[in-house]
Amino acid sequence: MLSFLQTALIYIVPFILVLTLVVTIHELGHFWAAKSFGVAIDRFSIGFGKAIASWTDKSGVQWRIGWAPVGGYVAFAGDDNAASVPDQDDLETLRQSIVAREGEGALSRYFHFKPIWQRAVIAAAGPMANFVLAVILFATLVFALGEHLLPAKVASVAAGSPAAQAGFRAGDLIAEANGRPVKSFMDLAEVAQLRVNLPTVFVVRRGTDEVSLTATSKLQMRSDGLGGERLQGTLGIVPAQAREDYVHVRYNPIEAVGKGIERTWRVLSTTVYYLGRMVTGQVSADQLSGPLGIARVSGQVAQTGALGAPDLGSQVLGAGVALLGLAAVLSVGIGFMNLLPVPVLDGGHLLFYAYEAVARRPLAAKVQAAGYRVGLALLLGLMLFATWNDLQQLRVFKILGGLLS
Repeated sequence: MLSFLQTALIYIVPFILVLTLVVTIHELGHFWAAKSFGVAIDRFSIGFGKAIASWTDKSGVQWRIGWAPVGGYVAFAGDDNAASVPDQDDLETLRQSIVAREGEGALSRYFHFKPIWQRAVIAAAGPMANFVLAVILFATLVFALGEHLLPAKVASVAAGSPAAQAGFRAGDLIAEANGRPVKSFMDLAEVAQLRVNLPTVFVVRRGTDEVSLTATSKLQMRSDGLGGERLQGTLGIVPAQAREDYVHVRYNPIEAVGKGIERTWRVLSTTVYYLGRMVTGQVSADQLSGPLGIARVSGQVAQTGALGAPDLGSQVLGAGVALLGLAAVLSVGIGFMNLLPVPVLDGGHLLFYAYEAVARRPLAAKVQAAGYRVGLALLLGLMLFATWNDLQQLRVFKILGGLLS
């Protein structure tokens, strides 16, 4: 029992904290945008299921916390359609009901009777809030802590590795990769991961000379630095890690905001690039993670952040800082995912609004319903696949096989 409680504290609690922060900000984006356009809102919920706490504010919005903290939602007044985009017949029925109950002037308070551009802004506000959250978190972290950078200087090259075949040498300082500046060894590791099996041109400073080398990173099972193993792209370069090799950079508030924007864009662009390679079959999809994988990483990140701290307060602070960094990355991912043109996601709503703007009428209810069923099936299928990957990473099947053999 004690072991279970320890596991829950280490893995489940950090996962819930990170997910709750990211999802709450996403839903607040929808909420604030709707409020700014005068949309009547019935409920704002953090989590699903029976409420463990609830209260109603002066504007009549019920705020509630559900017992299952794995998401959230904003319920607009009159929104009894799962699609939140009723067809023309549904709109007319809803219109008559509102007029009979509250009068003609009340229509302007309901989401479904707002101009298309306002509904589109409300739908897009959730993902945009996630991107803003990521910028704020990244900016806050670099302003408070600065950056501890390890320049991409080669200490040694593994024999027979892609780097050895390309001609890298000890002492080389890698300045560019695929036309992009390489400011740290982390940048180099990112390039190696994203461009697995793709030839990459590197610009290397070797003494007073600049040398161009072409290497192709390969997948290799390596420690992920968090107590587990993953397939990682590698070039076979060992970095110089003497104390004097590290550089600590501080930023003022304006520079920190710029770094926050830069990091957010970098996470977004690399996510899009990697998913594009995954969809086209250039890389395996076995690195996709679901809730179990995120929970595992959350717990391990929290533990890593607390390592080496001299007291409990410092451990909590270190874990919190590490989890804020993870929340920023996860926020970018959730913002991007919700913009995909898949029914049931915000991007699906935007797709329907685009049709409505062109056709001057909502998409037929039957088409919408079919689209939402397909979208839900796709999301569930993706979730099951990601969970399968998580179970493989956690070696659950190997453990079960050992117990049964």
